[in-house]
Order: sequence, then structure tokens, then C-alpha cells
Amino acid sequence: MAEIGTDIQKAARLLKRGKLVAIPTETVYGLAGNAFNEEAVLSIFETKNRPQFDPLIVHSSGVEWIKEHVAEIPSLAKTLMDEFWPGPMTLVLPKKSIIPDLVTSGLDSVAVRVPKHPMTHDLLQLLDFPLAAPSANPFGYVSPTTAQHVNDQLGDKIDYILDGGPTTVGLESTIIGFEYGKPIIYRLGGLSMDVIEDLIGPVEVSLNQSSDPKAPGMLKSHYAPGKPLYFGNPGEMITDFEGKRIGFLGFMTRLEFLPPNRQLLLSPRGDLHEAAVNLFAFMRQFEKFPVDLILAERLPEIGLGKAINDRLRRASVNS
Repeated sequence: MAEIGTDIQKAARLLKRGKLVAIPTETVYGLAGNAFNEEAVLSIFETKNRPQFDPLIVHSSGVEWIKEHVAEIPSLAKTLMDEFWPGPMTLVLPKKSIIPDLVTSGLDSVAVRVPKHPMTHDLLQLLDFPLAAPSANPFGYVSPTTAQHVNDQLGDKIDYILDGGPTTVGLESTIIGFEYGKPIIYRLGGLSMDVIEDLIGPVEVSLNQSSDPKAPGMLKSHYAPGKPLYFGNPGEMITDFEGKRIGFLGFMTRLEFLPPNRQLLLSPRGDLHEAAVNLFAFMRQFEKFPVDLILAERLPEIGLGKAINDRLRRASVNS
């Protein structure tokens, strides 16, 4: 298994040698490599078993670096940068040639963000290159929110996991692009759509492409746990699974007709932020529960509830 530690200098040395390191961010843990080193980038795809038509997000230390490596920053993008970086927001912008096509899956745009985690911020300050860093899990599986999650899945394939504690957001970053000057959300995430619209006005939403995605994290089938997950109204779905051992992933309230030890509630107090933080960890817990399948409840379609529902929908076998 990989070594887990807090040695930022060691992580930097490995990355400079073209190795991969798992890093903490406020959203989920990332599998990081030198974004300018095509061998390292290729290793990311191979380690995750990720299709090369699914582009990667490039993480940098600040806005100034991004200004030097993208071809254009629309005025609305600048407004979003000033307000939400560092933080759980990724912007898709026209790229300069210095960004390898392998990173962007041949697209003429690159997904960039400035992560808000002190340990990763310090790490990026030690490097003279940005980090390509998708989530540190096998492709299509539940994203990791702790260092141990990474080790459980990829520990035999990487050398080092930088341990920054449990993530504080728990959902991947919200991805925003611009088409004909208009902002479009390609992936719902840790920055809610409501907050974005409060700042820049209405935005379009374009999610879930089965192939040739315009941005990372758009493939329809994704985030799957180890057991079949069905998303919707549990009361209506349960009649389809007579004789099966059923687990329940709910928001606030347990189901009376299921044993309590087969149920997990994302936030008994109804806090959507708490629900987002718990989502991926709870999906993992069901792998150890004595259940055949998981019924996942639809959350309120407000704020972060929209992003949580998006993840559950794409993790489900009935979407």
C-alpha cells in the first residue's frame, strides 16, 4: 500500500520526478501529476483506468498563473474568479499551447481551478508547474474524501498520499464554461448554482454526456458504489425488491419498515452542506453493510441538493 503522510516536501520531490501523488483538496482527494509532463499525465489515465477522451482538471496556485496559460478570460469568468477562488469552482477557458492536448483530451479549452486547502496550496507554491488532478479513485467509482479512501482503492499503484484530513466540501467542484459569451454549468458541485446566479445572473445547465464531453465529470455513468444503487422514491421502489436485503441512504428521516442498521442519513438536521460532506463516505459504508442493494432518496432540488441528486442519479442503475 502507499505511504500516507504530511510531508509536503516529499510530495513535491515525487511530483518533480514525474510520479503521482494523491493530494487533499476541499472537495475530494485528487490524483496529481505534473500537468506539463505527458508521461505523468498518461500515468494518471492508466492508474485510474480513465478513458482518455475524458479531460482532466488543472490545479494551480493562483489566478496569476492561470492568466499566463489561458488564451482568454471572459469578463464573467474574471468576476467568478475574484469571488470564488480559491474554492470549489472550475472554469473551462481557451487554452494556450503549453497545456498538453493529452490533458484536455484534444479540446482547445482547459479546465482550471485554484483549490482551497492549505496543504495543497503550500505544495503548489513549491512547484514550477501546475497539477493535473482528477479524483483519486478508479474511474467511475465513488470519489475519496479521506486519505484512507485513496489507499483502499489506489494504494498499490501510487507511492505517496498527502494526508490533509477529511475533505470539508465532499462534492467535486462546480464546472463552468462559456459559450458565445454565456456561462454554462457543465457539472453541478460544491459551489451551488444559486450562489453563482446571485453574482452573475441566470446560467444555463448542460450535464451528462455519454461521450466526447466538453469538460471533466460529464459522463452519465459515474460515482458508482460497490452495490447496486437505485435513486428516487424509496416507498415506490421497494415493492420491486421483495426478498432482497435493502439498504437506505436518506436525507433526514429513516424508513420505519427497514432495520436501523441498514440505514444511513446524510443529515438528520436537514443541512445540505452536511449531506454533501457525508455523501461519498456513506456510499462507501454500504459496501460493508449486509445489504444486496441501496435505495437512495431524492433530496430537495435546492442549493447543494441539486448537486447531490446529480451524483446519486449518475451512480444509480435505474437512471
